[in-house]
Amino acid sequence: MAKMHTRRKGVSRSTKPLRKEAPQWVTLSSEDIEKKIVELTKQDKTTSQIGIIMRDTYGVPDVKLSTGKKVTRILEDNDVAPSLPEDISNLIIKALRLRKHMVSNHKDQHNKRALNLTEAKVRRLGKYYSRNGVMPTDWKYSPDTAERLVGQ
Repeated sequence: MAKMHTRRKGVSRSTKPLRKEAPQWVTLSSEDIEKKIVELTKQDKTTSQIGIIMRDTYGVPDVKLSTGKKVTRILEDNDVAPSLPEDISNLIIKALRLRKHMVSNHKDQHNKRALNLTEAKVRRLGKYYSRNGVMPTDWKYSPDTAERLVGQ
């Protein structure tokens, strides 16, 4: 698959093996896994960090296979889900860092382009999430209010 803003192809990498059920060596029950996930969320861990911690510390290779739900769905069911999806909040944080850099380095043309591309990705993701009901339909990205969105 091609990359979004270049003519190059993407990076190839290995894929997860196709499984229908959790491995038998997973010792935690699905209720225990859900409790651990909610506990980790209260420690301000993101969904990807939670998945890595569950894999490395608790030996759960895939939360969805073990519980039947993704991490985000578990957080929504327990009313502790973040207000913004993780991917768009990471892009907004990147755009904020680039804007801060551009204040002191206003002639840096490479980072100016990177800022434009990053903000385009934020807008595109915002449209997607608005269409699919994850975010409000009238949501618009604004660099002025971006800092309040991610709470930095």
